Amino acid sequence: MDAHPGRTDSTAGHVRLRYWASARDAAGVAEEDLEVVGPLSLADVRAAARALHAGSARFAAVLDSCSVLVGDRPVASADPAAVRVEPGDTVEFLPPFAGG
Repeated sequence: MDAHPGRTDSTAGHVRLRYWASARDAAGVAEEDLEVVGPLSLADVRAAARALHAGSARFAAVLDSCSVLVGDRPVASADPAAVRVEPGDTVEFLPPFAGG
């Protein structure tokens, strides 16, 4: 993903977290930025999101039921520990939706 592999200043930044529907309601915000110092796993992103809302058991439960997009790619059933999230990426949490 890094167009300039030798650059060291491209590792710090943020990951934008976007919450949809009941995840947004449980978080109390539609989106927030997570400061990062380099690439991390989706498992780490989920843990950080839980920590941002540590007082909300509802948020943790909703987050666990969410489908996830990293950028525009669906994560599906991939192991969250193996999914790489880069600084500058957007991670979207989409709870199950009723209806069709």
